[in-house]
Amino acid sequence: MNENPKPHPLIRADVAQQITEQAFSHPLNPNSEIRGISLSEAVGLQRLGVHLVRIPPGKESFIYHSHESEEEFVYILSGRGIAEIGDEEFEVSAGDFMGFPTPSVAHHLRNPFDQDLVYLMAGERKSIEIADFPRLKKRLIRNGKEIQLADWDALSPFGRNTEQREGQ
Repeated sequence: MNENPKPHPLIRADVAQQITEQAFSHPLNPNSEIRGISLSEAVGLQRLGVHLVRIPPGKESFIYHSHESEEEFVYILSGRGIAEIGDEEFEVSAGDFMGFPTPSVAHHLRNPFDQDLVYLMAGERKSIEIADFPRLKKRLIRNGKEIQLADWDALSPFGRNTEQREGQ
């Protein structure tokens, strides 16, 4: 008998509404607070994370960041928010879509309004990823389950390109 059956690929709305909502805060942003469910987990997706989430009024998604190799998107379902994309800010609302191909421009989402900001968020789940937090001048390096955080000032060039520059 199979003890771990595969999840069914279809999750009905009434079942999704019964999934326990999880809360998450980014450890580098004290105003980060999102709540939601992982639709991808419910149907067994492994290489793609798909989440139905909301940002409560006065809170922010994660932290202003960019990705080196994992693409992601955000589709606003209800409410309003402020999207920071590169050096610009945009008010976003239901029906707005944001896509971040890699290497991505830095981005962030916050909710300064009085209603929940609800959106569908999805992104790749690669075993190795690099994310930058430009305002903090930090780099996150993930290799499997191991995550390291480095200050930009502590990073140094390494390898063939460095040797060629020094020898010129």
